[in-house]
Amino acid sequence: MSGGGRGGVMKVLHVAEKPSVAKSVATILSRNNGGLRTREGRSRYNKIFEFSYSINGRPCHMLVTSVTGHLMELEFQDRYRKWHSCDPADLFHAPVHKFVPEDKLDIKRTLEEEARWCQWLVLWLDCDREGENIAFEVIEVCTAVNPHLTIKRAHFSALIDREIHEAVQRLVEPNKCFADAVDARQEIDLRIGASFTRFQTMLLKDAFVIDFTTDDRNLVLSYGPCQFPTLGFVVERYWEIQAHEPEEFWTINCSHKSDEGIATFNWMRGHLFDYTCAVIIYEMCVQEPIATVTKVRQQEKLKYPPYPLNTIELEKRASRFFRMSSEHTMKVAEDLYQAGFISYPRTETDGFSQRTDLHAIVQEQQRHPVWGPYAQQLLEPGSGLWRNPGNGGHDDKAHPPIHPTKFSSGESGWSQDHHRNYLDVYRFESWGSSTIPTYVSGQQFVPTSLTLDSGVTRPPPLLSEADLLSCMDKEGIGTDATMHDHIKKLLDRFYATKDSNMRFSPTNLGEALVMGYDDMGYKLWKPYLRAVMERDMKAVSEGTKSKAEVLTTSLQQMKACFVDARLNKVKLFEAMAVFFERSNRSGGDEQHAAGEVVRPCVLCQESDMVLRRNRDGNFMVGCMGYPQCRNAVWLPGSLSEAVVTANICNTCTPGPVYMIQFKFRPLEIPPNYNANHLGCIGGCDEILRQLIEICGTGSRIPARGRGSSASASNVQQSNSRHGEARHSACIYCHQTGHSSSDCPSQVSGSRSARHRGMNPQSGEPSVPCSTCGTPCILRTANTANNRGRKFYSCQSQECNFFVWEDNLNNVTGRNVQRGRTSVSASNTSRSGGRGRGGRGGSRATATATFVSATGDPVTGRRCFVCGDPSHFANVCPNRGS
Repeated sequence: MSGGGRGGVMKVLHVAEKPSVAKSVATILSRNNGGLRTREGRSRYNKIFEFSYSINGRPCHMLVTSVTGHLMELEFQDRYRKWHSCDPADLFHAPVHKFVPEDKLDIKRTLEEEARWCQWLVLWLDCDREGENIAFEVIEVCTAVNPHLTIKRAHFSALIDREIHEAVQRLVEPNKCFADAVDARQEIDLRIGASFTRFQTMLLKDAFVIDFTTDDRNLVLSYGPCQFPTLGFVVERYWEIQAHEPEEFWTINCSHKSDEGIATFNWMRGHLFDYTCAVIIYEMCVQEPIATVTKVRQQEKLKYPPYPLNTIELEKRASRFFRMSSEHTMKVAEDLYQAGFISYPRTETDGFSQRTDLHAIVQEQQRHPVWGPYAQQLLEPGSGLWRNPGNGGHDDKAHPPIHPTKFSSGESGWSQDHHRNYLDVYRFESWGSSTIPTYVSGQQFVPTSLTLDSGVTRPPPLLSEADLLSCMDKEGIGTDATMHDHIKKLLDRFYATKDSNMRFSPTNLGEALVMGYDDMGYKLWKPYLRAVMERDMKAVSEGTKSKAEVLTTSLQQMKACFVDARLNKVKLFEAMAVFFERSNRSGGDEQHAAGEVVRPCVLCQESDMVLRRNRDGNFMVGCMGYPQCRNAVWLPGSLSEAVVTANICNTCTPGPVYMIQFKFRPLEIPPNYNANHLGCIGGCDEILRQLIEICGTGSRIPARGRGSSASASNVQQSNSRHGEARHSACIYCHQTGHSSSDCPSQVSGSRSARHRGMNPQSGEPSVPCSTCGTPCILRTANTANNRGRKFYSCQSQECNFFVWEDNLNNVTGRNVQRGRTSVSASNTSRSGGRGRGGRGGSRATATATFVSATGDPVTGRRCFVCGDPSHFANVCPNRGS
């Protein structure tokens, strides 16, 4: 042994998984060893027990304390924790970290204070993967203050004297592979669960009236990689029942009664579904009623006792015989374990090892008033009753099967559920027997009864809890320690219900979600994907695969599923519409889930801005932090399509700012603009800015009470990287240093008056182009905002002159430079700071323009041309003046 002062008393810190286990361990070890002293720790629930003891002959001062399950939690970094902070797809690779939550900081401080002065750390966590993971959480905290600690692990399966004393004298090394397997499972479940949960909740919750919850505004439509396959078992059985069509069948039944008893014979053909055929065969039997025995076979039928009990079998039998839920069963079993009456209740093992002293287990029960005499008979050498238990062939290498560890005739405070009775002892199965006549080959007899009976095929029953546990166990969904939790979540999330017969049915919500994913063709509700993950995590625990390898494989696979699911989200809508009415609430969240990321939000600096459509079909780029952040860019109302591309703007900052492929309705934009345009919403795109001014944005919907339209300046206000506003180029002369309303080229005079003439070729009204001199023909606009308004435009692809007829006396016209992207500007934002209200920096100046995600103007709106806050540039009476 190493550690501690040479020849002195070694100080050893013992950490158990629960306060009750710490108390049991300390009580057992301190007997006859100098007494037990108790003092308070930082947490009032986690006391510290002190006593003297010897480990392998070495005197030790023992300190025993505890945690309360997991000491740490795995979570995304703050940047990604809010629901609207990012695209849910980002959660498959967003940074995560482990931390001690606020409610467990006192436990952490106790461990740090005690570990600082100890030489050894002995871990008494549950001896399964989860317990090993908690052990390494404790190790991380303790070694941070004392890196020289010697780390040891105690392996035990019951809180009884023999087990505890043996464990402390046979300490082993902690198993990092077990801990890594749990880390992999936690990260996989967090990433998959969070991404799918956010996606389907934001997509569906506000879109439908989900009427069986008291407050569906707070409803979370959760997705869990184990929870959903468990729901799939329930829904699939329900669909089998719904799809069943009863079919009538016929069968011939024959019995023979003699002095020795009654023999009932089974018809080899079983059920016959052709009535005519059945009648013909029956009439043949009636016409020749004498039966001949052609063969006699005698066979001894043995009834074997059940295999030793593992967790799944415990839950199944408790459900079948006691009508106890799996969750309640595990709670009761945990109570019994912590009180020292049964061995550890979470085990996959169903066979005792040769090292187990089975006689000692039975000896503990000799004093029981009911089965004590039976236990005594088993132990008597001459009785011949002793049989070693069978072996089911499963061994998790951590714990023995569940078995009684000490005698109890019933403790005060116990409910009836706490009593467990062990065929003198185990009353839930019977031998079952019947006596039939003796027959010999060639014997003939006339049947006592010979009938043609009809019946109807019946569907299978709904899944019972025992059936559901069997399905999960067979397909590898969850572990023995977590299956009951997955079942409980189905009920808690309103995905399934359980009737008085302990049988499960899906709710409308549960069935709709499974139906939607099933219609996509992606079997996310099937067990196969999760079963592969469980096998991979087992491989990590065995050391044959690395945690990183399993994480990469599983998350790549599930991200591909997520992307496909989002592309096919219409299937979820269709499935939900079968069961629920559409809601009249805002569809903002629905669009959050469907949006494609365009850029980081420069206003709150926490969330991404995504391209999406509102319920009226208009395009916008809005912050996913809505309603906390209301930054939005409304796009031209003449857009028919918009798709985010992989191209990144080289001008706009902060980036990346992904460019958007726009497709405009040709009849709603001036003829000299291309209907297809690859543009940027960051502020550098001159074409987009002009089209917003000409056509207006899609945010102006008076019928919805939005009031004034969104400002056309959304894509021209800017912030520099240092938060200082920069001037955009004038839309008329393309020079900086003045606004469009102050442009020198727009002053009245000889340049502002333009001679109208007639096109000599067509005879139509025309004006000469200011650049090339080509006659510009009078045309009529057909856009929603300017329908019927006359304008002149040049047909030359070089200059693209354009002017409205009613502005002809005030404006010289302007040349629209297509493809111009050199003007440096960025998206509308507030200068400095983070978050709502300019947290950490100054508020925006009065000239900043913002529009909420619903289209409502926010502080500082004003006309782009004249600066008047009462209207926007596209309806400005002073345009060009």
